[in-house]
Amino acid sequence: MSIQTIAFVLLAIASVLFLINVFLVWYFYKNSKKIDILLENGKIRSFKDIFLRQKEKNTELEKRLKQAFLEIEELKNISEKTIQKTSIVRFNPFNEMGGNQSFVIALLDDRNNGFVVSSLFIKEGNRVYAKCIKNGKSDHVLSKEEQEAITKAIGLQI
Repeated sequence: MSIQTIAFVLLAIASVLFLINVFLVWYFYKNSKKIDILLENGKIRSFKDIFLRQKEKNTELEKRLKQAFLEIEELKNISEKTIQKTSIVRFNPFNEMGGNQSFVIALLDDRNNGFVVSSLFIKEGNRVYAKCIKNGKSDHVLSKEEQEAITKAIGLQI
């Protein structure tokens, strides 16, 4: 073999090694950036610290999640007692007056407790009555319009 051939082979080997070296430096740099992000740019010294920090974060998130579920349950309990079902029935109690100016409004909670408000429009003025409702029923005698308003409100469940 001639010296030129040997020099050419050595030059080819050196070129291949140089390209491998460039690739390895680039690959190391790319992975070094990812490791820096994982280790928070030197704030974390080891993977043990990563796991401990993650455990602390998980513990805090569990506490916050439990608190959120407690608040949701409390709001659910409160919402059962709030007015959720409503209806209105307009009617004309007297044939000589037109316009269906009288009305009944039913306001009920989730358990069908609440009240009805009746407004009777007559020539001499307006009369307003309220009656308590428990489980969709009243201790007072209900007019057909009041019963209709309660039935509509209970039927409008979402």
